[in-house]
Amino acid sequence: MYTHSARRALRAMVQPAWIRPIAFGALILFLLSWVFPIGAGLAKDTSAFPRWWGAADVALAFVLAIATLGIPVLVRGRVNKGVEEAAYRAYRVLTHGIMAVGVLVMLAGDRITWANCATGFLWRTWLGLYILPSWIATVHARGMARA
Repeated sequence: MYTHSARRALRAMVQPAWIRPIAFGALILFLLSWVFPIGAGLAKDTSAFPRWWGAADVALAFVLAIATLGIPVLVRGRVNKGVEEAAYRAYRVLTHGIMAVGVLVMLAGDRITWANCATGFLWRTWLGLYILPSWIATVHARGMARA
């Protein structure tokens, strides 16, 4: 009765109300997880951190990875042309962060222990950019039921 593209368009407009809170929960986890590499980068002696610091970092990173990598699965097929365009505009703005990091390295390079934080910064940045189109589709879906 419906063509494949019509079914896909209908699915893109309607999604369960529980998907949006998951996306915002993942965003909160994402922002909280940045505390660990920032703290490690600013600390001169990470052995002074409490024992739970490393375990909390790994546990939060695991939960964050599961939550964020689940978002593309939940919104599969809902990334339309409008979402792609919004993600492209966001990428264009976010790439300026590369220059900001370059300036940060030049200005505060000796005050930041990059070996303690670079890996955390890199994988979190990759993860955020990887799921950005799906996250936008989740948060800004037209016709989505509100909880």
